Amino acid sequence: MSISVQHISKSFKKVTAVNDVSFELKEGELFGLIGPDGAGKTTIFRILTTLLFADKGTATVAGFDVIGDYKEIRNNVGYMPGKFSLYQDLTVEENLDFFATIFGTTIEENYELIKDIYVQIEPFKKRRAGALSGGMKQKLALSCALIHKPKVLFLDEPTTGVDPVSRKEFWEMLKRLQQKGITILVSTPYMDEAELCDRIALIQHGKILQIDTPQEIIKHYPKKIYDVKADNMYRLLESLKSFEHHYSVYPFGEFVHYTDKREDFNPQELQQYLATKNHQNIKIEITKTTIEDTFMELAK
Repeated sequence: MSISVQHISKSFKKVTAVNDVSFELKEGELFGLIGPDGAGKTTIFRILTTLLFADKGTATVAGFDVIGDYKEIRNNVGYMPGKFSLYQDLTVEENLDFFATIFGTTIEENYELIKDIYVQIEPFKKRRAGALSGGMKQKLALSCALIHKPKVLFLDEPTTGVDPVSRKEFWEMLKRLQQKGITILVSTPYMDEAELCDRIALIQHGKILQIDTPQEIIKHYPKKIYDVKADNMYRLLESLKSFEHHYSVYPFGEFVHYTDKREDFNPQELQQYLATKNHQNIKIEITKTTIEDTFMELAK
């Protein structure tokens, strides 16, 4: 296994950040830790990259123990933290040179690994890192994390605050890196990114809710989900929550996602109920289940 985590727990005073977490990654796998802010993702990353000690449990990365072999781990992993942490006053080129030197290598030696990413920021190589756009900072940080040819790549919420086009480009880059044999552990609060991973772990309040492929997790969702829409979203939410047969109700983009307690649910009955509540332009139709729907169900 490229990463093995066994019953890891970590608390900060009275707050339990990670609670008996276990999972494993195969070599070359793209694995996602999916959950909201405060779920424990960053704490897990810091334990695996030897920046924190766990209170309980054991973990290995690339075959090395996170406590006894911390020096070997630091030489064999790349870590891109959630907050941009490169030297803002150094240029793109200077940042890359600096990190290559730390690991006893050069940009030229591992250029093929970062070529697809670096060509996009090369026109700005003389620009200070602090003056780059969010997407360009992201690409520079990824280049610096890869410059020593790591076996395992840790990416902690790498697309947070980045525009949709840069997000798409970033995931395309990850797929190419995976093809080069690098194991990738990525965390994200964006549920739509979960479906881009080979396997995912849904995490909330420091506990793993479920681990599987995105397809299997979606397939086992227990109920049919309906998109419901009307003129007044807030009143619609209140009315649906008051409907005696409702199982779950929550906003989802321009719709409300609704599930019913009954197996023989008839949408026409809900349509009539909403009409009695004076809702206008009511639309109800069955919709595709997403990772977010599954997460909402498990988090209950």
